[in-house]
Amino acid sequence: MDLTYEICIDSTAGAIDAAAAGASRVELCSALFEGGITPSLGLIETTLARVTSLRVHVLIRARGGDFIYDEHEVAAMVRDIQAVRAAGAHGVVIGALTPAGEVDLATTDRLMAAAGPMQITFHRAFDMVAEPRETLETLVRLGCHRILTSGQESTALEGAPLIADLVRQAGDRITVMAGGGITSGNAARIALATGVREMHFAALVPTASPTVFRNTRTFMGDSLRQSEYVRTVTSRDVIEATMAAASGLDEQVASSHPLPVR
Repeated sequence: MDLTYEICIDSTAGAIDAAAAGASRVELCSALFEGGITPSLGLIETTLARVTSLRVHVLIRARGGDFIYDEHEVAAMVRDIQAVRAAGAHGVVIGALTPAGEVDLATTDRLMAAAGPMQITFHRAFDMVAEPRETLETLVRLGCHRILTSGQESTALEGAPLIADLVRQAGDRITVMAGGGITSGNAARIALATGVREMHFAALVPTASPTVFRNTRTFMGDSLRQSEYVRTVTSRDVIEATMAAASGLDEQVASSHPLPVR
């Protein structure tokens, strides 16, 4: 199957691994633990300078939580897009909703205007809309290039029936990209069940901190937190295994990398 793979990353090292594995594109984020927010300009510029063989799309999200933004958050995201565009990124990943679960047209217009000729992906805010089929038509009219969706379920495998419907509805007007819980163990089933031409996943594995002295009496952040002494990093092996599985190229390699990815 001829599939395009987008890898969700939070580091320049992740972009390097994605390029080495043969991915076509990355979505560059920070704070993946809370679903991703806009990365720093320093990270964006460093990644663009280091990796030139794939496209870099940047998540534009002011904070975690819902997708209903006040005027200050919108102004900040517009400024972020301007900076991302000036840095030379290839696209931005956006999403803004109303309290009724519809696309926030005014905010989306502002964000898209700031993006200019860059590619526009409407992210998994789509999975929180009240009427996904109507929303697809709205995004087509707005001129978005792609929708990232798990089919409004926890994983793309569970949401495969809706994703397949959206692929048929979209035709060649907008790309429907599957994302959410894609692993080497289910990638082929998702691809076959949905008919998508693009898949999005993060290939993260836990890595112990090299810290020798450890103060375990305190922690950074609130009570819901990750350990300061374990972090997740992008794995080239997991990227390659998932891509191979989705493409039906090497089931044996895919089964040897069962680690879950986002």
